[in-house]
Amino acid sequence: MSDPFATVFPAPAKINRFLQITGRRPDGYHELQTVFQFVGLQDELRFSPLPGGVFELDAPAELQAADNLCLQAARIVSGASGRDFGVRIELTKRIPVGGGLGGGSSDAATTLVALNHLFGLGLELGELVELALKLGADVPVFVHGRAAWAEGVGDRLVPVEPETPWALLIDPGVAVSTATMFRSGELTRDCPAERIAHSGYAALKNVFEPLARRSHPRIDAALHWLEGLGVEARLSGTGGCLFGLFATEAEAQQARSQQPDAWRSWVVRLCNRSPLCAWHPGVAQDGAVS
Repeated sequence: MSDPFATVFPAPAKINRFLQITGRRPDGYHELQTVFQFVGLQDELRFSPLPGGVFELDAPAELQAADNLCLQAARIVSGASGRDFGVRIELTKRIPVGGGLGGGSSDAATTLVALNHLFGLGLELGELVELALKLGADVPVFVHGRAAWAEGVGDRLVPVEPETPWALLIDPGVAVSTATMFRSGELTRDCPAERIAHSGYAALKNVFEPLARRSHPRIDAALHWLEGLGVEARLSGTGGCLFGLFATEAEAQQARSQQPDAWRSWVVRLCNRSPLCAWHPGVAQDGAVS
């Protein structure tokens, strides 16, 4: 029998097809509307058992803080399950930090789902989602693993099935502070609310785009270049990564071959199911419901 702790667990990136703010709550948080989809760019996590209560992270130096979301997730799921276990988390990072692709949130979600599976904690998917919300507004969508129309602070999720075009995902080399973007006095906070839709997002914008373009010339240059190709181009999240949508992989690869050398990029296909769903409670490893 294979060792389950030899499993490499995926933590996929997300993109926002659009992102708008429809108001502000009394507690200061913003009311959002967005659509999340997943892409093939992903981090990878491996887990090794340690003595109870010992939680360690092997990751790039800039992610080694004690409050890293993966460590928080491990502690939270241990406490919620009442199981005294410990774990070493090995994180292979591929999603750009500060790129608006949800890398940290995805890593935390994978930690919750993987530890529930590996240690047989017996938590249901809904319980994992509740724990995810304690870690951040973007974490639940990664636990659910379904493309979603999101409202509230991003926590109210309705599954949707948008089209899944190919994307040229670009990192122009800018790390953007989400907190700084939300604090900006130039941010539009009164967008009219949209009705839930499974498609037709081309007319909807990302409200952080104008601010990101003014603040970061490299973001502006990359978006301008994509727009010059005549494709739907968007900032993801608060940035600094962005993407252009193409009908075929060949078209996306052709565009990539012409891009400025200074940018990192990936050709990926948008998808409506996360590979993490294979380890949801009640799903056998052949993908069948047990």
